[in-house]
Amino acid sequence: MMQKKGLYAMQPMQDFPLSKRSAIQYVLCDIDDTLTVHGRLPAAAYAAMERLEQAGIRVIPITGRPAGWCDHMARMWPIAGLVGENGAFYFRYDATQRRMVRRYWKTDDERRQDRVRLDRIRQSILEAIPGCRVSADQPYREADLAIDFCEDVAALPMTEVEKIVRIFEHAGARAKISSIHVNGWFGDYDKLAMTRLFFRDQFDRDLAVVRDNVVFAGDSPNDEPMFAYFTHAVGVANVRDFAGLMQHPPAWVTEREGGFGFAEMVDILLDR
Repeated sequence: MMQKKGLYAMQPMQDFPLSKRSAIQYVLCDIDDTLTVHGRLPAAAYAAMERLEQAGIRVIPITGRPAGWCDHMARMWPIAGLVGENGAFYFRYDATQRRMVRRYWKTDDERRQDRVRLDRIRQSILEAIPGCRVSADQPYREADLAIDFCEDVAALPMTEVEKIVRIFEHAGARAKISSIHVNGWFGDYDKLAMTRLFFRDQFDRDLAVVRDNVVFAGDSPNDEPMFAYFTHAVGVANVRDFAGLMQHPPAWVTEREGGFGFAEMVDILLDR
């Protein structure tokens, strides 16, 4: 459990130093409950992404959402690419060549083998945890298993959510809690590992070298590797709902929740 000092370590986003704002070249962000509010993408959040793009700042969502959704977003959103399924892949749409660039952590054969193992875990979870459900977006996933504990089902107690995590881990899988799902997969990757690869491949940049030029925004425990790594890690206000589940909270926190908090953050970053 996180120590109390972690709660107080989060500083108001409005105090983000003016001297550091002009150095920001990349904004990385979670999607669910970071860009969205109650499952919807508000115009304010989308407009904030457009404003960043117009200011020459690259926007890269880092999400647990599935490959099928990520293909759509890479094509149609004002973003430079995105990492999906908690680090299983990145997609970037090359508008000049009119083609989708896709890079997976694992091979096609490895993902097929993993699917057989994940199907066994799925059955174990559904039998052991009444009230949960396989996520509605599971048919569009290529690498992981998403168990819904509050998106399209009545919210489960966190004690039950943590039991889902333990079932994944007992079977040798990794598992992370988002604001709506528990995502489980086999492999030594996470959001941060694939983000490093994306920066190396697509920008020819070592993420460690440009870390001070990056802001990451998130809201939940599956963002914790990013919160821990980035100096300029921002939590939208609802990150406080998960404070007790994180050893590494973000450095900064917005006043508003979800996509409205993201827009608040962008207002501050662009006020130079």
